[in-house]
Amino acid sequence: MLIRFEVSNFRSILDPVELSLVAVDTDRVEARRAANLGESLLPVAAVYGPNASGKSNVLIALNWLLRAVRLSLRFWDDGIPTLPFAFADGPDRRTDFTIEFLVAGVRFEYQVELDRSAVHYEGLFHYPERRRKKVFERDGDKLTLQRGLGNLSGTRELLTPRSLALSIARRFDEPLVSDFADTLLASRFLGPRPFGQGTATHTTRLFDEFPDGEQLMLAGFDDLGESQARREEALTLLRMADLGIEDVVVDRTRAETDGVGGQRRVRLLHRAGDNRVPLDFADESEGTKTWFALVGPVLEALRTGSLLVFDELDASLHPTLSAQLVRLFHDPATNPAGAQLIFTSHDTSLLNHLNRDEVWLTEKTPQGSTRLGALADFAGERVRRSQNLERAYLHGRFGALPDVDRTEMLRVLGLIG
Repeated sequence: MLIRFEVSNFRSILDPVELSLVAVDTDRVEARRAANLGESLLPVAAVYGPNASGKSNVLIALNWLLRAVRLSLRFWDDGIPTLPFAFADGPDRRTDFTIEFLVAGVRFEYQVELDRSAVHYEGLFHYPERRRKKVFERDGDKLTLQRGLGNLSGTRELLTPRSLALSIARRFDEPLVSDFADTLLASRFLGPRPFGQGTATHTTRLFDEFPDGEQLMLAGFDDLGESQARREEALTLLRMADLGIEDVVVDRTRAETDGVGGQRRVRLLHRAGDNRVPLDFADESEGTKTWFALVGPVLEALRTGSLLVFDELDASLHPTLSAQLVRLFHDPATNPAGAQLIFTSHDTSLLNHLNRDEVWLTEKTPQGSTRLGALADFAGERVRRSQNLERAYLHGRFGALPDVDRTEMLRVLGLIG
């Protein structure tokens, strides 16, 4: 489970901001106790704020780090694609990331400091029995390893100024590194762009028909029974949205059936009186496409206990569906593995389904940079557990609202002098 994420000098973020999933109110069933950490962790975190306040940039920074670990070894030869704060001294400063995960009950901490030219610092640490121990640490081109991890020594030979040591080390057979990297890279980011059939591939696989064991293996299923069970789970979640969908049909071209490639045609079967009428996925509403595309990643996260990050959750979803999604992650019965959902939203009705320690607020500083704060810390004890968060937010109690000044517009329109 994600413990915390911190970033500085990235897009609209200049000074460090931290998003923490450590629970403040631990006496709730939603808060998951982490014995070795001495804390409880939350399955949900929501970021609110006015447009252009940088709430999306917090999640984009997290996704940037995930992609960096996956891709730096292949794509950073000609330079590191950093995105520093454009004003003040941002272009001259380094970008810093820190992320902490709980992996098999053990806390891991990963830090990296870089700019366009090089990775200047990088370190991976773990806390067995709550004591900090180095897995590896890199200062410029010098890499040191924890004693006994000689099988990672090949990392030194492949290390370049513009590649992450973690990208290299995760390829070696060392559980301390690979377990952390696998947990990190199992996280999934979904953005607010329209969901076409291509972005719904994960869900499509759950409804596909697999003719042989090889196809089952490629889709990640152990046997036909698991495939059928996962299909039924996906169909149940799809029906839960009350979109009138009865089933899903995936047609494959002969070329794909023969293992040569091809296209999948997805059709959703809708109730129409006593009939079931198929409708091409491309003709569905944006809300239906969004929910369909979410089914696969959500079920995967709930099954494996991984992190799902969604920018602008409310972009195409009805508030009722957004609330249902939050409830799936909150409820230990549907989320036994401790999956986590982090999202941005403007939908204030969701605040009625969130606890005070699950809400974060962004606002712009006078110099135009993003500031991120925890609602639970806002004004200290005045944010009570019993407080109506939606009403208080809309009344400007916590700030993080657009500052709408109509004076200039009225003057331009000639309505005032």
